[in-house]
Amino acid sequence: MKAPLASCKDDFLTGLAVVLPATVSIWVVVWLFGTVARFTDTLLVLVPKTWTHAGNGEGAMHLYCSVLALALALLAVVLVGRLARYYFGKKLIQVVDVVFMRVPLLNRIYRTLKQINGALVSGKAATFRQVVLVQFPRPGLYSVGFVTNTQNDEVRAKTRESLLSVFVPAPPLTSGSIVLVPEAEVVKLDMTVAEGLKFIMSLGSVSSVYPSPERSLSTRAGGSNGSGAPRNGSAPEAGQPEDFTRFEGEGGFCPLEPVAPHLGGRGEAGPASSTRAENRTLRPGETTASR
Repeated sequence: MKAPLASCKDDFLTGLAVVLPATVSIWVVVWLFGTVARFTDTLLVLVPKTWTHAGNGEGAMHLYCSVLALALALLAVVLVGRLARYYFGKKLIQVVDVVFMRVPLLNRIYRTLKQINGALVSGKAATFRQVVLVQFPRPGLYSVGFVTNTQNDEVRAKTRESLLSVFVPAPPLTSGSIVLVPEAEVVKLDMTVAEGLKFIMSLGSVSSVYPSPERSLSTRAGGSNGSGAPRNGSAPEAGQPEDFTRFEGEGGFCPLEPVAPHLGGRGEAGPASSTRAENRTLRPGETTASR
């Protein structure tokens, strides 16, 4: 029997395993809502604070006002997405891209976040083509990377090898390394780009489910007994004479005595059996008169 202290320790660890995931999940949701609300609350800047804040405008913003501001932010995102479908919206996005890409330091963050957003929203990225494994930073150690380019004429001409450009990111995806790896040494993975990004962002704790290969079962087209071998008395195969009857054995077909179909017996006299007897092939030294 366990000591009271050891039993109390086991109960504490069990309770912690039950309570901790729920507590952390609620904390993350509350923190995320508070962080987003600090930005979305500015959408109500034109509304008097006496309406949106407690304490006659001196206290914190009411919860329902924060929810309203978040809904307005989501509606604005939907409108931007709708606008981006048209010519004017596309040109406006191009102008924004040019402005952000010309700002030092900001261009790196903007480019990376745009690639991540495109991968998570559409399931694929224009730059990140495929998730692969490469031996980096030294042979024997594998790192998850993304193929960014498969054709580089200058590199191919000077190395005389087919090299792939692979981006090996470092969490949280704001930096990384570009390595040129021979295509034969790249291990291609089945996970999508979004799953690869989640794997890296979670520090390897979240991975995609990979189905185990199913066993191939050999199937045989069998008879009614389920073993693949026909039963006694089954119909002969095409091309076999009618007076050949199947039986189960290593010999396959075995000629038995003619069976009269209308009598159902073996060897009984009848028109069908006598006809077969008269038409059978003569044995050596046998004449028609000796039948």
